[in-house]
Amino acid sequence: MPPAARSRKQVVTIGECLIDLIASPGTDLSNAGTLAIREGGAPMNVAVGLARLGLPSAVASVVGRDPFGDRLIALMRAEGIDTAGVRQTTDAETTIAYAWKDGRGDGQFRLVRMADRLLSPADVDALDLAPDRTEALVVGSVSLSASPSREAVEHAAAVATEAGIPLVFDVNVRPTLWPDDDALREACQPLLARATVIKLSLDDANALWGTATMATATPALDPFPAPVVVITDGGREVQARRIFDGRPHWTVHPVFAVDAVEPTGAGDAFTAALLSRLIAKGWEGVSDGDLRFAMAAGAIATTKPGAIEALPTPGEIARFMETLRAG
Repeated sequence: MPPAARSRKQVVTIGECLIDLIASPGTDLSNAGTLAIREGGAPMNVAVGLARLGLPSAVASVVGRDPFGDRLIALMRAEGIDTAGVRQTTDAETTIAYAWKDGRGDGQFRLVRMADRLLSPADVDALDLAPDRTEALVVGSVSLSASPSREAVEHAAAVATEAGIPLVFDVNVRPTLWPDDDALREACQPLLARATVIKLSLDDANALWGTATMATATPALDPFPAPVVVITDGGREVQARRIFDGRPHWTVHPVFAVDAVEPTGAGDAFTAALLSRLIAKGWEGVSDGDLRFAMAAGAIATTKPGAIEALPTPGEIARFMETLRAG
């Protein structure tokens, strides 16, 4: 069993469970002839990734009382995820995301938010978050773009902070959900300030602060006190921040070269793998080994159709790392 399996407390992820409609390789929404139907949504992907790495996980979300909602719940249960916090509703259909790969090989998405918007503070209260059974709370920015899901995430973050439960903000910006950059920043700022772990991409940073390069993105994160801050840039590099003598120090980590098939879910595989290592160490901070493990998980995920099928097991990561050492 992987080291993270020693934790018996649940990691709770909150937010959108949805159906990805993914354009065929080499196409986008303007010319795709077919769209693959796959289960997705970052909170569910991270929960599945954690479960495959040996950590108990739970999801809080709202899906439609429809075939897609049934499909999502069935998949989570098959993966061993606690779905007690997943509510089905007849008031809206299950949320849909259209996905494709751009010319740089990065994933692009357009969300049609429906049932997931209905997550409420009452749903959060029903989770009964407590430090003796909750290892961490994972949230993202998608749920912040509409009410009442925004209030639900804000309430959950406040409960977790008050209880001393680590808060993980996996930023995951979808720009088309926001009327302007100011609204995005206003919604994200309190969570960035509360977070124990901040994980975001360079695209996320650019959407938040207009920082199109790592050199400009990293200083934008320095006001936030999270012990662990990681910023990714697709198939190019990862940077991580540590604090030494009260000052931020950023390290650069080139990613592993692989024959990528599809990027969908790679960031979620990275997040799940990183959290598994932090939990195994008791949240003592991020090491180069932790980052290599997470980057390996993300790299493996790009070599398969995403997102769920691509999320790796401990054995797959171990074999990948052994191949790197042998090479």
